[in-house]
Amino acid sequence: MIDPVFLKNGADRRTREILIGKLLTDYGFLSRQTIGETRCSRPIDLLCIGSRRRQVLFASAFHGMEWITTLVLLRFMDELCEAVKKGKSMCGVRVGTFLNQRGLAVVPCVNPDGVEIQLHGAECAGGYKELVRQVSGGDTAHWQANAAGVDVNHNFSANWEELRRAETESGIDSPAPTRFGGAYPESEPESRSLASYCRTGNIDHALAFHSQGEEIYWDFGTYRDPEALKMARIMSYSSGYTISEPEGLACGGGFKDWFVEKFRRPAFTVEVGLGENPLPATDTEGIYKKLREMLVLATVL
Repeated sequence: MIDPVFLKNGADRRTREILIGKLLTDYGFLSRQTIGETRCSRPIDLLCIGSRRRQVLFASAFHGMEWITTLVLLRFMDELCEAVKKGKSMCGVRVGTFLNQRGLAVVPCVNPDGVEIQLHGAECAGGYKELVRQVSGGDTAHWQANAAGVDVNHNFSANWEELRRAETESGIDSPAPTRFGGAYPESEPESRSLASYCRTGNIDHALAFHSQGEEIYWDFGTYRDPEALKMARIMSYSSGYTISEPEGLACGGGFKDWFVEKFRRPAFTVEVGLGENPLPATDTEGIYKKLREMLVLATVL
């Protein structure tokens, strides 16, 4: 369990540094690298355990208000690493054996600038602070975008043009707290860094974590791989989450959509928890307990 004293500031950069630093100290086999930097020069971290030849990818905190996904994944990494260290099972699975054959790569916070802005205000946006103040009206409590006012999960090349037209029709045609897809696909360092890692890595399948709704999305466009549906059903059964279809401006432009379209491999969006974003940090343990088996299975499937 994450010590509650660390949760008063959500999953801001200082909290992440404390939690990740402890993981690296406790588990020498866990590695950390930087796959990119944000517009405000904050690092986009990647944690890896097990084989680098083949990997499963977990990524969280695409949106500023959804930082609880970071805490859930770091909680999972702690228990997973502890099981590997002691040669124990998780949910009846010898995870160490599986990770030797196919590793796990985790991006705990895809959008560090957005998280910092949501938690601590426009001053955290550096050279973009005036833009953030202007488009937020001075209230960043519901900030989802990056420092440039681009929604990272609308910035991937998957029906991006169609999504931009829908955004424009909804009155979103410039930097905004949420749902502005940017000037072109991968215009933002966050989306570009994640996509670049997927292009150079050997990712078998990927999970993108958002909040909230307790739902799982698995398909995109014409992609209806029976194996992906089977995996979604296993994930649904183990977590109690519902397999659903995104609607409206949630269709297209996202990481899951891009991964499926680009690689024709399984990818999933998991909407964790229930309530109103940002979910309170105190929900972390309850969300994790509900997802624990699903996270193990998603690692080894």
